[in-house]
Amino acid sequence: MPPADPAGQRYVERPPVAALADVVSTVWVQQVAPGAPTYQHRNLPHGGTEIVCAIGAPPHVVGPLTGPHIEVLAPGTTVVGMRLRPGAAGALLDVPPPELVDLTVPADALWGRAGTALGHRVAAAGSPLAALAALQHGMLARRHADTDPLVTEAVRLLMPGRTSAVAALPRILAVSERNLRRRCQAAVGIGPKALHRTLRFQGFLARAQQAIAAGRSPEGLAELALRSGYADQAHLTRECVRLTGAPPRAFLAETADTCACGHDHAASYQPMLAGSFKNATAEAS
Repeated sequence: MPPADPAGQRYVERPPVAALADVVSTVWVQQVAPGAPTYQHRNLPHGGTEIVCAIGAPPHVVGPLTGPHIEVLAPGTTVVGMRLRPGAAGALLDVPPPELVDLTVPADALWGRAGTALGHRVAAAGSPLAALAALQHGMLARRHADTDPLVTEAVRLLMPGRTSAVAALPRILAVSERNLRRRCQAAVGIGPKALHRTLRFQGFLARAQQAIAAGRSPEGLAELALRSGYADQAHLTRECVRLTGAPPRAFLAETADTCACGHDHAASYQPMLAGSFKNATAEAS
């Protein structure tokens, strides 16, 4: 992998190793150039949990987010990480996801010496890609459980373009609304309605990132809102402010400025575009 651009930073996502593909959506390497300014990385809700390790520092776990979280990266920092699929945290972590919502927790606080040892293996790797491989190997060794199949199917149905209403899930899955909410919160950390909002916004972001990667501007906001499953542009604006802390135009301008120079998010956005987005009115929430 090339070093970070001297003018700033790089962020490159890739699919995980095959043995983790059912529980991990993407892995990444992020590099801030030694001569670059301090970089403020905006973490957004995506429904999953992340394991993140700056090379030379202990790893930490970022729980499911319900709003934006800003992480400050110093010049010369290289970070490797992985994003777990919504509902997959129980297969790799030893703590219930609801206890991690909106929290960043040192891995050694969760796993003791095993968390410290993982950080040492990542730090000892000879390159960023080797460090990423060490992180994946270490997490693969921690796998100890299966995911809840009902929640896995609910997540699949809530992906952009699959269904427009959370209310339809209990009927489709042949489960009570209360039981679905209980199992979703236990496995994901948030309920079906919050997860639906999060994944819908990730679909909006996927369309924007695809356009940026192609060197073109995203569609107009009204059209983009409808194609992403929102009732209208005002609905998109409310959700964007809720999930990113900024209105859509400001958020997209920041995304374009950041991602147009050395970012590759294809491993994240391509699955979000796999469904056919509906132009029908989505469930307002």
